[in-house]
Amino acid sequence: MSLDVTDLLHKRVRDIPDYPTPGVVFKDITPLLADPEGFSHVIRALVDRCAPTEIDLVVGLEARGFILGSPAALALGAGFVPIRKAGKLPARVLQETYDLEYGTATVEMHTDAVAPGSRVLIVDDVLATGGTARAAVELVRRAGGTVVGLSVLLELSFLNGRERLSDVVLHTLATV
Repeated sequence: MSLDVTDLLHKRVRDIPDYPTPGVVFKDITPLLADPEGFSHVIRALVDRCAPTEIDLVVGLEARGFILGSPAALALGAGFVPIRKAGKLPARVLQETYDLEYGTATVEMHTDAVAPGSRVLIVDDVLATGGTARAAVELVRRAGGTVVGLSVLLELSFLNGRERLSDVVLHTLATV
């Protein structure tokens, strides 16, 4: 495949209108995930945007951030840490509540997942309002980690999520 990453994302990410609530257009990455060459290409692009920064841990946000963050962590030789919805992790957790474009939510991370001083890359599929990403940044910092960047496939620029993350290096593969 000789597509550039932006073209690849526009061809392999489909819009699902009115999901999960009326008025929201969900960006579905499952067609991209089903394309092994395309999937590999975007993982490499996510990782390359961080070079030459040294990264100890990749944090993936539930749920698509798990799918993207795990192979990114392997490619970087880093560990992987999941940030999950409230009530899904078995050990002691740090919590952060945030606003979504369609409500509020709480995410959690194990208290011992990020060692103080760890250099952390946060990975997710879409940056919308920035609430989930901001919550992840706060959790990593409260644990003593240093957020060296946030990498996403798509940024929905009309929702202004970037404004909530002005203190974070943001890598986006495509903006819509």
